[in-house]
Order: sequence, then C-alpha cells, then structure tokens
Amino acid sequence: MDYGKHLNLHTIIMLRDVIRKWWQVELAFADRHGMVHEWQRGEISPPPNAFCRAALTSKEGLRRCGQSVRVLNEKFKANKKVRRSLIHDCHLNFSIVGAPLYIANEYEGFLFVEGFARQPLDAREADVLKSKVRQFAPQHTALDGWSEQVPVLDGAELSKLSDLLECAANEIANHEAAEASRQEDGAPGSSRELSDRYRFEKIIGRSGPMMEVFRLMEKVANSDSTVLINGESGTGKELVARAIHLSGPRAQQPFVVQNCSAFNDNLLESALFGHTRGAFTGALRDKKGLFEVADSGTFFLDEVGDMSAALQVKLLRVLQEGTFLPVGGTQLKEVNVRVIAATHKDLSELVKRGEFREDLYYRINVIRVQLPPLRERRDDMPVLIDHFLRKHHREGQRARGLDAEALAILGAYAWPGNIRELENEIERLLVLGGDLESIPAELISSRIRDAVLPGGGPFISPRAHGKLHEAVEALEREMIQQGLMRTRYNKSRLARELGISRSNLILKISRYGLDKGLPEDESEMGDA
Repeated sequence: MDYGKHLNLHTIIMLRDVIRKWWQVELAFADRHGMVHEWQRGEISPPPNAFCRAALTSKEGLRRCGQSVRVLNEKFKANKKVRRSLIHDCHLNFSIVGAPLYIANEYEGFLFVEGFARQPLDAREADVLKSKVRQFAPQHTALDGWSEQVPVLDGAELSKLSDLLECAANEIANHEAAEASRQEDGAPGSSRELSDRYRFEKIIGRSGPMMEVFRLMEKVANSDSTVLINGESGTGKELVARAIHLSGPRAQQPFVVQNCSAFNDNLLESALFGHTRGAFTGALRDKKGLFEVADSGTFFLDEVGDMSAALQVKLLRVLQEGTFLPVGGTQLKEVNVRVIAATHKDLSELVKRGEFREDLYYRINVIRVQLPPLRERRDDMPVLIDHFLRKHHREGQRARGLDAEALAILGAYAWPGNIRELENEIERLLVLGGDLESIPAELISSRIRDAVLPGGGPFISPRAHGKLHEAVEALEREMIQQGLMRTRYNKSRLARELGISRSNLILKISRYGLDKGLPEDESEMGDA
C-alpha cells in the first residue's frame, strides 16, 4: 500500500489541516503490521505535545511509541469485523485513536492520532509523566510547563475526531476502488496516466494559500462555467486546469491546450477555428480547428491576455453562442466546449488600457482562481523538494536529500520562476550530486547563491540539523527577526523585502512569537 500518495489526497490534506487547527494533533498511518513508515524514515511531524515530541525524537522513546501503535494494530487484526475507531492508551498513558483501513475487504492498516489526554492532567499525573520522559529525554531537559501543552479531548470531541478518521479511511477505500475500476474498464494507459497525474491529489501543496485553491477547484470542477486562472509563470496553471477537467463531468472527453502567445495572429486563428481548402496559400485541404477537436470537452487557452483584438471578438462569439466560422469558411460550426483561460497578466488593467475587450473579460472571468507564487507558499517547500527528489531520482544515484545549509539557502530564495524553477534546480542538483549521500550547498546554482548570499559570503544557518520543515521554519523566523531589527520594525518595508504581503508577515510574526515587546507601528511613518 502506497501511503505516500494517500497523504496527497485532497480529503486527507484537508483532514490534517482540520485536526491540527481544532485539536493540535497530527494524523499518521500505520500499515497492516502496525509499522509507521514515516517514523521509520525519520519524517516525524513534531506534535505540540512536548512529551510526545521528546519520545519520538529519541531512539528508546520511538521504540516504545511503536510498540503502543502495534498494540492497537493487534486489536484491529484480532477482530476484522470492527470497522469503527478504537482507542488505546500508550506507554505515556496518553490516548491513541485509530480507524481501520480496508481495501477490497482486506485489512491494510489504520489511520490514527496519538498524544492527547481525555481530561486535564493533575499535579500527580504530571509528575509521573515527567519521570517517565526523563528516561529518554536529553539530560537537563527543562520539563516545566509541558503538561499545560497536552491536548485534551473530552468525550464529545473524541467522538468527532473518530468520525473524521473513519470518514478519511472510507475516502481512501473509495479512491482505491475507483482506481481499480478504471483499470478493469480497460481505459487506455495514457488516459489513466493523465488521470493519475492531474487529479487534485497530485497537485503538491498543503499550505494555507493552496488549501484555498483546492477548495475553490472543488467547487468549480462539476460546473460548466468558464474559469480564469491567474498566476505567475511557473505556478502550474495548466496543471490546475487539467485537474479541474479530470475531476468534472467532461473527464472522459478531450482536453485541448493552446498557448495564445505561441503563434502570430493568422496562425492562431487557423489553429483555433480551422480553415477550409484554399483559404490561404498552402491550405491544401480542410483542417479542423482546436475548438472543434475539443467539442464536448475542455479547451485550455493559456496566456489569453496576448490574444489580438480581432481574435478576442471571435472568442467572445464562441463563448456566448457556441459557434464559430473557420478561416475561409461560409458555414457556422457549433460546439459545446468548456473554456478554461489562463494568464500571468492583470486583465483588468489591460481592459483599462483598451488592450482587452471588457465584455470578453467579464465573460471569461466568471470564476477566478488565483495561484499563489512559490514565495507566498513557503510552507510547501519541504514537500515540494521531497517530491522532486523522488521524481527525478535515477537508479544508481545515492543522494536521498540535501544538507541543512542547502535546504536553508533554497528556503531563503525568492523563486521568481516558481515551481518550474524549483523542479529544474532539484533535477540539476541530482545530476551533479547524485553520487553523494547528501547534496551540499556548493552545488546550488550560482544565481541562487548570489541572490541569497550577496557578495558570496558564507551562509549563517540558524539551524544545521533536523528535518526540512524545521530548518525552513527556523530560517524564516531568523530572517524575520533580523529584518525587524534592520528595518526598525517597519513591517511594510520588511514585507516588500521578503516578497510577501504585510498581513502575511504580521501572521508570521505572531506565529513565531516575535510580536512580544514589538513597538506599535511607529516606524510605519517612515514608509513612503
């Protein structure tokens, strides 16, 4: 069972987000043997519960946590009629709740959440807990205040969490059943590959901005409304368009793509609407246009902002009436096509300058999806880097990751080329450093190093160990803290320097506890 792909199911991403927000706990998977593969690989999301954090990051504590999980696994295996959640107390006397996962009626493991108490700890329980943790926590670890951080779920809250886990298990089972059904139907391999590649689950991202994109995509997928996707180059506009198409009622129909900036006016008109024999020099026979090819399916028009005024009129007619006239033709053709348009330009500004038709703008801007640039979704950096390392890993390469300094430099870079630029850089690093266990910072492209390390000076990483998300968060906190001091707490100026919005910066300042003792926005007066 490939639990990695289930982590990127849209439902599972949303579930993890919900339980983190509501109960401050982490979702995990255990296989049919009770093994938690993420833990074995060292990919542990640090829980807010400091006692569990200390246990999971020590060899002996991890062993005991694993034993506790396997006890719950044995309970599921002992009675395979049980399809509801079960609860078990771990070696620290915290609770574990898990929901069994059955695929084609075969037990495959369970989803679980651990590390919470069912009632607040009293002083005696807190002392007992501290004595247990001292057996594997680093010497001289300060345990004061830890008991106050333990999540508490009473009966009603635990019932809600159990229902969510069962719902998630059913969602995974349904997803696997649908995949098996598609394969049994004998669909062409290329279609299956496209479907697998472009479903929502395959769009990598768990950050707040991407969750908003997923929620909007989910709402528009089953409609026939025209969609306008806005986003910088390299943010994945075509990927999103394909995902919307393949998640909607036209999924089995054609998905056609045309970049409007790729051809001159005459060639683009012929490509879109087709032409008749003799319409122009070289037109030796009738040729279907892409709108006709896309009939009953979806037509993705990329960089629609580059379309000429004359072609904008023809496009408007297709959208309003569903008809068009081939170049050189005399008879209208009728099509039923859903149009998804995309651009990196501000079409409303083009309308003001008279470069884009206002009526066409309102016709294609029925539903607008704004894709965030990579610099505004840095929380996704760890999972994106890991995804591209896996995608471009080749047999014989030893490299399984990047060293801490390399990760910190990539985390500090602004990525003007967005995800496309990041993927190209990771592929390049694997080619150059694939024979090493860990790819060093020295192999990172000079343009990235020069942007992050002006003058070629050494990179002072605030963290030289730990997991990727921890290193990125530590770096982000350090950059914001130093930036606040450098700009004399001018948040507007610092937000511009970091390439994020001021509101986003304020949220991060609060998240990292940097707002304590922060002066009121007196320095904003210097903002010009």
